[in-house]
Amino acid sequence: MTALDRFNLPALSGAQMREVDRAMIEDLHIELTQMMENAGRSLAELAITRFSPRSVTVLAGPGGNGGGGMVAARHLANRGCAVQVVLSDPDNLAPIPAHQADILCRMGVAIAEWPAPAQLVVDALIGYSLHGSPEGRVAELIEWANGQPSPILALDTPTGLDVTTGIAAALSIVAAATLTLALPKVGLLEAPTVGDLYLADISVPASVYRRMGILLPQLFRDSAVIRLGP
Repeated sequence: MTALDRFNLPALSGAQMREVDRAMIEDLHIELTQMMENAGRSLAELAITRFSPRSVTVLAGPGGNGGGGMVAARHLANRGCAVQVVLSDPDNLAPIPAHQADILCRMGVAIAEWPAPAQLVVDALIGYSLHGSPEGRVAELIEWANGQPSPILALDTPTGLDVTTGIAAALSIVAAATLTLALPKVGLLEAPTVGDLYLADISVPASVYRRMGILLPQLFRDSAVIRLGP
């Protein structure tokens, strides 16, 4: 029995997850920086406990998903991993991811133009906001990652997978494990590119879900990260 069965967890569409994020920021004033920190710290913890890497390459997009990957890079570096970050669009970082990149530069974490092999690859290119198929530099980084012998750990969803339909683009990340956030997304439940599915607490209060008609058990009493399946 998986945690999905045990807790009878609902799964969200992309639109519902956008509403969760909106309610967190606009209604409760729990800022994106706080949610990003929770996500990235949990991603680093899962990277260490699941894969025990000595070296990590983080592929980071310009939005919130990339920011979470950069937070993970900081925590992994602090825990002794050799970390490099590759930005898919360094000239168009959103303000909060740009702040995370600045922190990494000040720490001396390598931000490279092209990825080098590592014992673990972290996919933080595009989250649930994907529109259409990945292209350009993102597509090139997906091809590179899928061609590596090392496992891939995806943040929220493997890049290229539609979190609502579960349909993967022709070019999409094939992950060994995925850490999704807040609640599982519908499209992750059966998609073969997800790998082992985990769920992380980003501090969403139960009241946010109740307003959406969703009642939840206490999920994160014992840990901020739980395994959902398979």
